[in-house]
Amino acid sequence: MVETQGGGPDDGAAEVLDRPLPDGVRRRVVQIVSDGFGGLTLGELPAQLRQYARFTPNRRAKFAGNAMAAAVETDTLFRQRIGEKFRDAQPELAGALDAGSPPPAADPLDVAAAAYVLRPHGWVKLVTAAGEEAQRADAERADEESRAELERLHEELARAREHTRAETERLRAELDASKREAESLHRKLRSALSDVKRGEAALRKAQAEIDAVRAEGHAQVSAAESETRRLKARLTEAEAALEATRKAAREGRSVEDMRVRLLLDTLLDATQGLRRELALPPVSVRPAETVDAVEPGRMTPKDIANRALSEHDPAVLDQLLALPQAHLVVDGYNVTKTGYPQMPLEKQRLRLLGQLSQLAAQTGAETTCVFDGAELAAPVLLAPPRGVRVLFSKPGVTADELIRQLVRAEPPGRPVIVVSTDREVADGVARAGARPVASAVLLKRLS
Repeated sequence: MVETQGGGPDDGAAEVLDRPLPDGVRRRVVQIVSDGFGGLTLGELPAQLRQYARFTPNRRAKFAGNAMAAAVETDTLFRQRIGEKFRDAQPELAGALDAGSPPPAADPLDVAAAAYVLRPHGWVKLVTAAGEEAQRADAERADEESRAELERLHEELARAREHTRAETERLRAELDASKREAESLHRKLRSALSDVKRGEAALRKAQAEIDAVRAEGHAQVSAAESETRRLKARLTEAEAALEATRKAAREGRSVEDMRVRLLLDTLLDATQGLRRELALPPVSVRPAETVDAVEPGRMTPKDIANRALSEHDPAVLDQLLALPQAHLVVDGYNVTKTGYPQMPLEKQRLRLLGQLSQLAAQTGAETTCVFDGAELAAPVLLAPPRGVRVLFSKPGVTADELIRQLVRAEPPGRPVIVVSTDREVADGVARAGARPVASAVLLKRLS
């Protein structure tokens, strides 16, 4: 129940609204308050509405609607101030309400909202009448909408019935046609079954012939693939030989010339080294001096045997590398995994190559380090150290096979030292004329 206080005896303040304010009237009241809100100073506003002073009328009505409706209902002074702003904005409607004769053409909701704010004599009747008028209008509108919806549903039902009749007739016609077609298909099916039986017999015969042809084709393909692989291998060898020949031709000499020249240099260096070691005058050597015997003051064969070095003595490696034109070939991963297997492969390579570079600088021997390329996930970005040749095996070729190829490429008689603990590698290079040395010996020499 809404009851207002304040005002004179003839301004309608004593009247009481005995029912809730209709929704339509309440929305119009909130709009009137929102429009007059901006004309009031901050001090004229109730405390609960001051936070909305800077809002636009639409935002104020949206966010402060309940607060403004409550303030109009409970704060008489605020309602009167809003009423004054309304009188200034719509003097004709305010004057007509004060005179007790609202305009007949005015919206009943606007009249009721204005009467609720201004509180003229008989305002409760105006509000009540507006609420009833709004309810009546809503009822008429709902009734009109219901009638329209009912008519629409009747029309849809009639169309659905007509569509159902047409669809039923169409389906009956299709059913009759399907029956006739089914009878025709049955006759064709019986004829086709007999054809299928004859076809199956022919198919079995053809399948047997196809299987025989397929087996023969597989045999021919297998033979062709074997021949293709053999020809590809020969082609690869021919291409490699051609490339080597072209390379040798570009350098101005053949591979055999290079091998002979290298062997000759080895023999010359060995001869000069032997001459320096024996310190014999070139013209003082006599055949009698070549007879093996023990002379006074010289070591006997027993003494020489006692001075022989152990196979595992690093000094053996130094003696081998001191030979003329010596070539040191190192099985890289075999050495690193023997000496420091716990390190990553990259650090193993760097450590070994750094030590081999120092060894090559000390001995002057040609040094080649071979790594297995099968363990590489990507190409290695590595700058070989000075004096060391670094090689990785190609896909499908092991490091062991690459080492054997290097040994076979050397001319017979050149000192080749292969470092590896792999027995198969050691035996293979020994048969090719190289000198195998255990990885542990090289590690001791490097340390």
